[in-house]
Amino acid sequence: MDYALLISRLGNQIREKRMNRGLTQAQLAELAGLTRYKIIAVEKGTLSVGMIAYARMLAALDCELAVIPAAMPTLEELGGLFE
Repeated sequence: MDYALLISRLGNQIREKRMNRGLTQAQLAELAGLTRYKIIAVEKGTLSVGMIAYARMLAALDCELAVIPAAMPTLEELGGLFE
């Protein structure tokens, strides 16, 4: 499994949680003690974001990270790898 795909999936899941809670990126940034730019980087799947930023965002969303077997990439995800 490509690590960039895993980071992308995590960013998408965090974005979904944020939106389901009715939070803007700025509001989540304030709750997590991060900048809005860091929230954007995580949601975009930027590879250079440190684990502490993920931990702070997950804590602000009252979520935790669980390790599960990776699912096969979807056709949409595969297409995104070639952009």
